Amino acid sequence: MAGRNGRTVRDLRRANRTAVLQRLYFDGPLSRFELGPATGLSSGSVSNVVADLVADGLVEEAGSVDSDGGRPRTLLRVAPASGHMIGVDVGETRVRVELFDLTLTELARAERPLAPQRHDVDVIVGHVRDGIAEVLATAGLPPERLLGAGIGVPGIVEHTADRGAVVHGQTIGWDAVPLEALLRAGSPLPDTVPCLIDNGAKTLGQAEMWFGAGRGARNAVVVLFGSGVGASLVTPEAEQGRAVEWGHLTVRVRGRRCRCGALGCLEAYAGAESLLARWREEGGRVPEGTDEETALTAMLASAYPADGAAADPVALAVLEETAEYLGAGLSDLINLFQPERILIGGWAGLQLGARFLPAVRRHAVSYALRHPARKVTVDLGRLGPDAVTVGAAILPLADFFARGGRRPEPAPEYPVPAWRTALEERAPH
Repeated sequence: MAGRNGRTVRDLRRANRTAVLQRLYFDGPLSRFELGPATGLSSGSVSNVVADLVADGLVEEAGSVDSDGGRPRTLLRVAPASGHMIGVDVGETRVRVELFDLTLTELARAERPLAPQRHDVDVIVGHVRDGIAEVLATAGLPPERLLGAGIGVPGIVEHTADRGAVVHGQTIGWDAVPLEALLRAGSPLPDTVPCLIDNGAKTLGQAEMWFGAGRGARNAVVVLFGSGVGASLVTPEAEQGRAVEWGHLTVRVRGRRCRCGALGCLEAYAGAESLLARWREEGGRVPEGTDEETALTAMLASAYPADGAAADPVALAVLEETAEYLGAGLSDLINLFQPERILIGGWAGLQLGARFLPAVRRHAVSYALRHPARKVTVDLGRLGPDAVTVGAAILPLADFFARGGRRPEPAPEYPVPAWRTALEERAPH
């Protein structure tokens, strides 16, 4: 029966379960007494919800604390083994797959390296499927026990009614790739396990906002600095984050050719791929036959030698110019969105780390308007290179919370023509 506001009793119960689960998840262990003020629920509602969650195996006791003159109060927490999620990072240099318990403790991982500029759709789909099967086998976990699999990808993700998640990844040569349908065909996951796909910068932002340097901020921008650059904007209106194609902001008219095909994009100057290319073009000694991460390490060692040797002036000049481009790009984010915090993550951002950050901060402030620049802090993310996979695993976790801790409904069945078309497009001719 629906009330005056259109909410049914079932809706109310789900909302109460969600409120208790989230408070225990982020602030627990807590007693029933503490859960009342934390959730805004009456003591009777808290007792009923907790009893329900304990019966479902989602909440367990975690010791006790003394009360003021009364009996000790039992502490409660979310049971780590009561749910499992998979997070996948379809990155620029590798595909990383990780299995987590409900508290996002890693249980198993699998990695598949990618050749430079090789994001063949069939290869990526195969790596994701194989990685999921591998981590499940390593942990001895039946796939039907999963709450879901989250996948972070480069590019724009469009959620369609007939084909599921479709990826428009111009920089990697993906044009309307029906990734969800392709993964479902021959997937090790049953139809009852949702497969949730979103932009990798957005999943990075989600992780930092939930567990990292973004906690407590209402307005923040989280930057993914890898082979290319991207960003996720988090505001009170978009609490789950909104991916913005910041790397394709034009910073120089008729400038360098970006891998998206346009001229003068920020990514053509500030991404690790372009950074290494500019070092090579200026006569730098870029190691041959190495991946981008190894080459960037060599560049840093050349620019900032630890043994007292002379710095490579070419490498140093390119890095300093890149810091200015990145800072100028951040100034646009500051002027447009006026965030409280800007956080820099991604493998290249973390690798450049503290050496890079002071110059980036200085340039960001110098190019931005004074008033919003005074209110923003620019720091590194705290979650390390696994932040995208953690954020991807948050996709099914957030969905689980939104359903009040109920198991997923069966995955949607897309019309046969869409599945068939997706498979036929990928079939060899």
